[in-house]
Amino acid sequence: MSAFRALDPARGEPGGGSRAGAASSSSSAPGGLFRPLNAEDEEQQPTEIESLCMACFRQGVTRLLLTKIPFFKEIIVSSFTCGSCNWTNTEIQSAGRIQDQGVRYTLAVRNKQDMNREVVKTDCATARVPELDFEIPAFSQKGALTTLEGLIDRAITGLEQDQPGRQEIDTALAEKIDGFISKLKRLKEVESPFTFILDDPSGNSFVENPHAPLRDEVLVVTHYWRTAEQAAMLGIEAEEPHENSPDSADDLRNEVHQFNTNCPECNAPAITNMKLVQIPHFKEVIIMATNCDACGHRTNEVKSGGAIEPLGTKISLHITDSSDLTRDLLKSETCRVEIPELEFELGMGVLGGKFTTLEGLLKDIQGLVEKNPFTLGDSSNPDRTERLHAFSKKLQQILDGQLKVHFVLDDPAGNSYLQNVYAPEEDPEMNVERYERRFEQNEELGLNDMKTEGYETEPSSKR
Repeated sequence: MSAFRALDPARGEPGGGSRAGAASSSSSAPGGLFRPLNAEDEEQQPTEIESLCMACFRQGVTRLLLTKIPFFKEIIVSSFTCGSCNWTNTEIQSAGRIQDQGVRYTLAVRNKQDMNREVVKTDCATARVPELDFEIPAFSQKGALTTLEGLIDRAITGLEQDQPGRQEIDTALAEKIDGFISKLKRLKEVESPFTFILDDPSGNSFVENPHAPLRDEVLVVTHYWRTAEQAAMLGIEAEEPHENSPDSADDLRNEVHQFNTNCPECNAPAITNMKLVQIPHFKEVIIMATNCDACGHRTNEVKSGGAIEPLGTKISLHITDSSDLTRDLLKSETCRVEIPELEFELGMGVLGGKFTTLEGLLKDIQGLVEKNPFTLGDSSNPDRTERLHAFSKKLQQILDGQLKVHFVLDDPAGNSYLQNVYAPEEDPEMNVERYERRFEQNEELGLNDMKTEGYETEPSSKR
């Protein structure tokens, strides 16, 4: 998928421009095509392109800025202005890769403060308010970095712009839409609680948690596997399955395999190394590491090499001294991390799969908190920033061995691991609990609709 698909002048959209034009302006800048947004960066200038105004059909100016936002990958910011009729249009489009899983945010809106939450909505995301039977379908709006109130305002503006024509053609329909617009305007005042659902099969949308790093009681984040229809909508084709011989399986365990990919930071061609590793007293895992020669970025990810376990696993460790921080740790993509004493919870999917030490994971969490983009800059909330700094200090006290806490790994798939330094004896400071998954947990893992029994094997002559 081209990152410049929505900027194609052949589609007659405002903000049109050529791919070569945008690339030529930014590729020469040091640091790659997509640079972090920085007001002090004098070399980061938008590209200006003449394009057609769809309001008065005269020439206007489109400004394109290629940048990247933490936790939202690369984006293209487009701003169109017409000097003849003063019509303007702004939009963003994700230029990053499609994520491995889709994401669904369910927010229980209780007061007007919830309307100020930052929302990143890509063009393939669907927004719904079940109480009003209201839905913004996928690809009906351009991607936007806005607030929940701003998202509703865009819907109101879209409904109002065709009302004069409807009143001339169908007065009854126009009156019904006027009534619905009034309901949307009252929705912004939060006269009664309602539910906002943002569903993005590409996994690139986002709803802010203003209580970060603490758990948000009114926001539920669910990661799911895309259906065939959703994959087709995104233009993704599944690879055809192929059979492996026993010899090739042995080679997979003994060799480091490489395949071509793109760097997640600068999008330059890179090589990913993959290796099957056996963890003692546990199971096989797949370690994937990418090293970019262009920008020097390094990343690693761990995926389970086995199936989903029949029972979920909850591992609780009482950290009593600094030696506990050296324990090996495997955090799968489906694992949640909790520190009850700090009222902290890291949801599944965040930070991806990791094979590291307990100290390494705590440092990754600390870096995630300190680089939260919604607590930086002039528009950040001072109270929220102060809470994050206080939380970061407590994490540092744990790393320095000054604070004793409980560290919990809760993995419904049962594919996470924390080293038992007393193995094969029991660890007095660690408790491992096996539990039956709830229906919601099976739904997140895609197990409720999975049928593995009752299939009849066709005779070989009919294959």
